Amino acid sequence: MSDLFANGGNPDKYSAKDIEVLEGLEPVRRRPGMYIGGTDEGALHHLAAEILDNCMDEAVAGHATLIEMTLSPGNSLTVRDNGRGIPTDPHPKFPKKSALEVILTTL
Repeated sequence: MSDLFANGGNPDKYSAKDIEVLEGLEPVRRRPGMYIGGTDEGALHHLAAEILDNCMDEAVAGHATLIEMTLSPGNSLTVRDNGRGIPTDPHPKFPKKSALEVILTTL
């Protein structure tokens, strides 16, 4: 077994300027596995399950009566429900943007 601490670490300075800040959706784009549990087939299934969970939450809360999932040739997935959908009114924190835009570009 090797000693991980044998070399005493990196002698170079480590400061705040070495910390890379990723904003918006950039962290998800750069490290998708950290957010969805991987980048393999299982992770894609996880994403589909998350979408289905959102639809089921709407139905259980009494806001939807229909959930439809379609797997098309080429493995594209379409999920539809008759729930409330994503709000499109202005977001309170970003009044010039709709909640839909904030959800899809910022959160």
